[in-house]
Amino acid sequence: MRLAIEPDVEVVGEAVDASSAVEMSRQLAPHVVVMDIELPGLDGIAATIALQQLAPAPAVVMLSMHDDASTVARALAAGAAGFVAKQHADGALLSAIRRAAQGEEGSDA
Repeated sequence: MRLAIEPDVEVVGEAVDASSAVEMSRQLAPHVVVMDIELPGLDGIAATIALQQLAPAPAVVMLSMHDDASTVARALAAGAAGFVAKQHADGALLSAIRRAAQGEEGSDA
């Protein structure tokens, strides 16, 4: 809900799981997808890899409660443009989304 009130952010969809997120991305072609790593069924890492196959591929900002170096590295290796730890998500998530939309990469873990 926080994202929806930002004047430069338009929320075009919300998925209940990773498979739905990939399918919605095919249909809606968002510029940026915020993806949790831990999701029912297909996990966020696998979904990020699948999203990279779309044309155009959306930038993916990974969100996780796990912010260890291994998790961050796996997310970035899967093609995520950014990584935000949930415990730092307030301002960091919005910043990561804006950077991803501009083609920048990074981690706010």
